[in-house]
Amino acid sequence: MHGLVNRAIQCFLRDTYGADLWADVARDARLGFDSFEAMLTYDLSQTEAVIRAACFRLVKPRDALLEDLGTYLVSHPTTEPLRRLLRFGGVTFTDFLYSLDDLPDRARLALPELDLPELQLVGLGPHRFRLVCASPMEGMGHVAVGLLRAMADDYGVLVLLDHRGHRREGEVVSIALLDSAFAAGRPFDLAERLA
Repeated sequence: MHGLVNRAIQCFLRDTYGADLWADVARDARLGFDSFEAMLTYDLSQTEAVIRAACFRLVKPRDALLEDLGTYLVSHPTTEPLRRLLRFGGVTFTDFLYSLDDLPDRARLALPELDLPELQLVGLGPHRFRLVCASPMEGMGHVAVGLLRAMADDYGVLVLLDHRGHRREGEVVSIALLDSAFAAGRPFDLAERLA
């Protein structure tokens, strides 16, 4: 697993639950170090050990922890660059959804060794979609649910998201767009404002 993914999990745990919790998780997972390096590659078993240890420490189901990770990735102030990158996917939430298919390839342009889940969006009607997430790490569909929920809030739309389980092609997330003008979305400009 790419260090960037592991580092994101580390930052999520540290930023959300504190440095002491992260230190306990790193020790429980028997990493042998206290911080992931973003540009290194780690064995998937280390990532899994961190997730198991975090679930145990927080007394939280794996699915819920991974969904919270997805939400963190686009809603925490330290992850603003990722939110901006995702918002470039389209003016509307529907445009953004259709841009997800290309996300792993676009990420590999910057980091060729980054192994994001393969994403496939299928339109099932004017306001209904199915997203298939294929990844060697179990639970990436739950990360997608959290990310999509946070992005829907960002766009100001009301969506119904449901993780439908694992099929041969990957984890399936159903998406129903209930109201495309539910609330005012967060402001977004193509040009980043410098303070």
